[in-house]
Amino acid sequence: MRLYVGNLAKDVTEQDLSELFAGAGTVVGASLVIDRGTGRTRGFAFVEMGSDADAERALQRFNGYTLKGRPLVVNEARALQPR
Repeated sequence: MRLYVGNLAKDVTEQDLSELFAGAGTVVGASLVIDRGTGRTRGFAFVEMGSDADAERALQRFNGYTLKGRPLVVNEARALQPR
């Protein structure tokens, strides 16, 4: 299951997210969303967990968790809507 992770500080890395979310279970991958124009993070990322149970545990544990001075917003990722 993929999780949306928002309200990230600009200096958070994919490794920071992988290490944090590993506390809730198996992390398959973490990817920051980067702005094409500036090359900087847009303040959110997606973390893919190994199982639905791991994802549910991560959602409960890390929604509202403070990372680098900012409270995280963690939700189940939704499918991209066509424009």
